[in-house]
Amino acid sequence: MKNLKKKVKTKYWAVLSLLAMNFYGNPSSKLKIVGVTGTNGKTTTATLLYRIVKGLGYKVGLISTVENLIDGEKRASTHTTPDSISLSKLLAEMVDKGCEYAFMEVSSHAMDQNRVAGINFAGGIFTNLTHDHLDYHKSFENYFNAKKKFFKMLPHSSFALANVDDEHGVDMLEGIKARPYSYGFGMKAKDYRGEIKKLDFSGLGLDFNGQHINSKLLGKFNAYNLLAVWSASELLGFDMEKVKKVLEEIKPPRGRFDHFMSPSGVLVVVDYAHTPDALEKIFGAVKEVKPSEGKIISVFGCGGDRDPLKRRIMGKIGATLSDIAIFTSDNPRSEDPSKIIAEMKTDLTPAMARKVTAMPLRREAILHSVKIAQKGDIILCAGKGHEDYQEIKGVKYHFDDIEEYKKAYSQK
Repeated sequence: MKNLKKKVKTKYWAVLSLLAMNFYGNPSSKLKIVGVTGTNGKTTTATLLYRIVKGLGYKVGLISTVENLIDGEKRASTHTTPDSISLSKLLAEMVDKGCEYAFMEVSSHAMDQNRVAGINFAGGIFTNLTHDHLDYHKSFENYFNAKKKFFKMLPHSSFALANVDDEHGVDMLEGIKARPYSYGFGMKAKDYRGEIKKLDFSGLGLDFNGQHINSKLLGKFNAYNLLAVWSASELLGFDMEKVKKVLEEIKPPRGRFDHFMSPSGVLVVVDYAHTPDALEKIFGAVKEVKPSEGKIISVFGCGGDRDPLKRRIMGKIGATLSDIAIFTSDNPRSEDPSKIIAEMKTDLTPAMARKVTAMPLRREAILHSVKIAQKGDIILCAGKGHEDYQEIKGVKYHFDDIEEYKKAYSQK
């Protein structure tokens, strides 16, 4: 009975999406749209592509977790991928404003609910696949299939670009109609292969198929985002010398390894990492730029009413990779933050537990991290990134991690 209800719902969503596209004049047929799917890196990859194409002088649109943009004009973003009616309207506005290109994040929820049915994609990008959204999909196989569904819907005329360093990348390219291309830093990458030449606090030095790139972005995970963007730009037929000039000037999107140096010489990093894989990667990126004598002080939590299985995993990652870990609230929603923190501490050894301080109020946790950090230390505040609110008991309160840290240091 449950399966039947889901099939009916899925067909309903697909019909709704097709009707919405038709109502708004099939805007996707008048744009070159590239979708980005995967667990991590979607926002950065889509945003970098938007900035590159705008920097090349084209009119372009962006649909992302952080913001929706129509050639520079902001529109509110409430979901990674909007509902089908809102999405059709956004694309129609892009056409009306003269946009030629659009870059968008395609979430697993959107694929499961057929929100992008009827969209004519010029290309698709797969970044990676790790543990996330199992509260919704119920199994990792269902989660993978939702991502794969996007690649299967790409037409013959489009490109399908996958990170084959990820264990699921090759599978994404199998049995699809679109032209398959691979990217990565290992030997599996047949089409676009990268090499990291320099990785420090000043940025990245990269080699992409023999072309040297200097980037202001930090961390190995961003090397993957940059390689995806470089590869897609070439597949779209852009002048790569011009792409290189634009790419080398780009700064990270808001809340994605956002950072500033405090007056006392503490590097503060704010990032959206809210999955086990993303958290582990961001710790790795922090370690890559940390002075040998400095400590890593982390501040993070786990969202309420979302996949509880990842709480103990993330708690263990944070306690293992931090010198000092402050467990706090994220968006607790309807749950008690203290209960979430207790679940984060489930798998900690006594040695790990000694490094952990529990502070349910996020503002207090931030102030405490500022108080104990010394010159050469790095504070990593993870989980919320670009978000400017906290959701507690059905109410969204204004809260911005970067804003809170800057305020804390101005008052110190």
